[in-house]
Amino acid sequence: MRRTVVEHRAAIAGLLRWSSGYHDDAAEVLPLGEALGRALAGDVRAPVSLPPFDNSQMDGYAVRAEDLAEPVTLTVTDAIAAGSGSSRLESGTAAPIMTGAMLPDGAAAVVPIERAVPAQFYSAAELADGHAQVQLPGGSTDGQYVRRAGSDIAAGETALEAGTLLGPSQLGLLAACGVDAVPVRPRFRVLLLSTGDEVAEPGAALLPGRIYDANTTLLESALVEAGADVTRHRLLGDDPAVLREAFAAITAGSTHLVLSTGGISQGAYEVVKQALADSSVEFSSVAMQPGGPQAHGTISGIPFLGFPGNPVSAIVSFEMFLRPALHQLTGLPAPRPVLEAILVEDVRSPEAKHQLRRGLYREGRVALVGGPDSHLLHALSRSNCLVHLPEGVSAVREGERVEITLIGPVPGDPFAVVDVLVTESVGTG
Repeated sequence: MRRTVVEHRAAIAGLLRWSSGYHDDAAEVLPLGEALGRALAGDVRAPVSLPPFDNSQMDGYAVRAEDLAEPVTLTVTDAIAAGSGSSRLESGTAAPIMTGAMLPDGAAAVVPIERAVPAQFYSAAELADGHAQVQLPGGSTDGQYVRRAGSDIAAGETALEAGTLLGPSQLGLLAACGVDAVPVRPRFRVLLLSTGDEVAEPGAALLPGRIYDANTTLLESALVEAGADVTRHRLLGDDPAVLREAFAAITAGSTHLVLSTGGISQGAYEVVKQALADSSVEFSSVAMQPGGPQAHGTISGIPFLGFPGNPVSAIVSFEMFLRPALHQLTGLPAPRPVLEAILVEDVRSPEAKHQLRRGLYREGRVALVGGPDSHLLHALSRSNCLVHLPEGVSAVREGERVEITLIGPVPGDPFAVVDVLVTESVGTG
């Protein structure tokens, strides 16, 4: 069966939604220190207001409302430090107040110390006789340099909604609200296996005709970065019987997805296709380059995905199909930024396929890195984006705009994601 990219993405999303057994309401409660990168399983309400009380935004003098408009000379009272309790500001006085300190009862605003005469605070000894005075210029307004209680968030309001990705800012907000633990969605569990008589574990002696297994490390890293819990299976050769035994050993509930690489194309030794010949797994061709051969279905009720064996094909398949499906199902990972960029060179593409070239994006322009071949890992490692050349496009000229999906940092352009076009890497089918 031949599919477009959009059709196959929808098929994968549906497979995981209906067959994975993943339930985002099966929450686990984690302390804040362990919740980084997780998605909230439920709304979190603020148990306290932020700020919890009216406080000073500046080092200065707390002043009553009647002393704001005109220049005035006031008697200086005891200083109010951050962390001290409430007090009362009497008529005719000004209270030295530090940034973050609670505004005294009766105070309406804060006049910065820089606008006072003298422009520095009195010492405790100078305040001891009760005769210290300060001249304030007038022209201040009610509420000036005051952080009102609840001006950030009021107690009882929703601080963060279910599904929110917990980064440093979100965790900082929860900590400021006094929350010490949060319910988070469970991790999506993936069993990852790689096939092929020709592959060897990195670090092993490399015999003639063998290559090191890059796919397992490549996909495991991508899955972990996407918030999944990954179990690596030992390398499997090209014996269908051995692979069937491995599939038969997988128990329902132990994993949400089985993901394999290799053995699904049209060759004579396509072990995954042979092992699953009598199963419901569908082997299809997607109009995409690289990554055309794809497999999906269920094994004993557990979702199964088969990606091509070439490393770039495998990671492109992950980015185009599995990563978006994980976001839809679990809230993790965050969608990839999709931008428009100016192509710096001519490029040709097979008109009947959605080609994905690797590129380096910076300052609004994108240069292709390496060719279209699916084995060019070095080129992939030097890229930070996928360049979309959709079906129906046979050539793009230098200076024309193309759609790209950012998959890595942008050198010298930390704000590149400001130009995001859409919230998910969808491309066109």
